[in-house]
Amino acid sequence: MRWSERLRTANRVLRYARRAPASAVLKPAPPAARWVVCFVYVPGDGLSAGQRFTLERLRALALPVLVVCACPRDAAVLQGLLGLCDALLWKDLPGYDFSAYRLALSHLAGHSPGADVLVMNDSVYGPFSDFREVFDTAPWALAGFTASNQRAAHIQSYAFLLRDVRPSTMARLAPVLLPGLAFNQFRQVVDLQETRFARVAARSMSVGALWFGDVRDVSDPTLARPMELLEAGFPFLKRSLLGKHQDAIERDEVLARLEALGHPLPSSMADPV
Repeated sequence: MRWSERLRTANRVLRYARRAPASAVLKPAPPAARWVVCFVYVPGDGLSAGQRFTLERLRALALPVLVVCACPRDAAVLQGLLGLCDALLWKDLPGYDFSAYRLALSHLAGHSPGADVLVMNDSVYGPFSDFREVFDTAPWALAGFTASNQRAAHIQSYAFLLRDVRPSTMARLAPVLLPGLAFNQFRQVVDLQETRFARVAARSMSVGALWFGDVRDVSDPTLARPMELLEAGFPFLKRSLLGKHQDAIERDEVLARLEALGHPLPSSMADPV
């Protein structure tokens, strides 16, 4: 990256970054060789049927699960989550997913150093297939499920695998996983975190993705080729296929596939993700 571009990025970080949301450790993580981190956003009364489905599927994979829940501090959902995970962190509602990722990975770096960690958020339905083989077969230190070169070549951040998580790993990723800071606007998260994540990581580790969408053919494979990805072993469907990207594919096709996969149908078709 040119120095002028780095300076522009630094200026935007200084302009838009805010103090990281308040957080607390409710159930600390024990040491383990592998972890799954799941970030759930629960601004209302409790988990959606889809979020509960995800957590139950993750538990069925027999891997330790760390949940980061964004919700009001006194929300009843936190007590219910204790029985659905092996470690639980609370964070306040602002900050988007990268603030949750930073929180979870920093916690594991201190409590389970050296672990390989699969990180995901609740912008997807699933998992619908056993993704444990990714731990064994992905050849990179940072492995995305999908990548795109829309706006810039990047790993799509709804799910990724990060190997050997320890304090030194977090220090190398600090330009994106900002210690003590977060962004409260979606566009800044995309421009200053998601699209920079792979590039920053590549300075010190190998980076790749299992599926790639070239903008000359398909800008986002999770939206343009969702059924083909499922057939190829991809474990997720994007929730936004029933929300802001509902024009990408016929709604009935998405609902039929969810039903065939045993997923509870969304109670509201106005999915905001």
